[in-house]
Amino acid sequence: MAETSSKVPVKTEKAPAAMPPSLWPIESLRRAVDRLFEDFDGGWRTPFSRSFFDLEPFRLPAAAWPTAPAADVTETDKAYEITAELPGMDEKNIEVKLANDVLTIKGEKREEKEEKKKDYYLHERSFGSFQRAFRVPESVDTDKIDASFKNGVLTVTLPKTAEAQKAEKKIAVKAA
Repeated sequence: MAETSSKVPVKTEKAPAAMPPSLWPIESLRRAVDRLFEDFDGGWRTPFSRSFFDLEPFRLPAAAWPTAPAADVTETDKAYEITAELPGMDEKNIEVKLANDVLTIKGEKREEKEEKKKDYYLHERSFGSFQRAFRVPESVDTDKIDASFKNGVLTVTLPKTAEAQKAEKKIAVKAA
């Protein structure tokens, strides 16, 4: 059986910068420290952690729920390629957007399950969203960015400009 892939539209927006590029490393560090403290709640009881009498004792800690999909970024002579794993999602729930030289991948997944049997009734709902952003190099032709979705894998192709594709010059290394 032939498998088909679906095209995902790429939106280009001119939006005001949320944060100046000079502050990005500081924001990244702040998020890493926040994650460290969230992950540190492995048995230690602090005033900020959940109580032993928590109303949701079987809930998984925040670290068990991924907030961003796994992604690979590769480079070829002609393009960069971002591959993100989005299992169980549909292309209609995925948004790819380019604004201020930042490519953003957003998605939302909703699932509802209902079971009615003679001696029990089960109704479960789960949902979650993610957002992942990538800085786009100046060597990318932003008008030709393409995104496709197949078998739970999103592939975003960022073709390089003609100048960026020029042949590389190999420099010989001489012994001193």
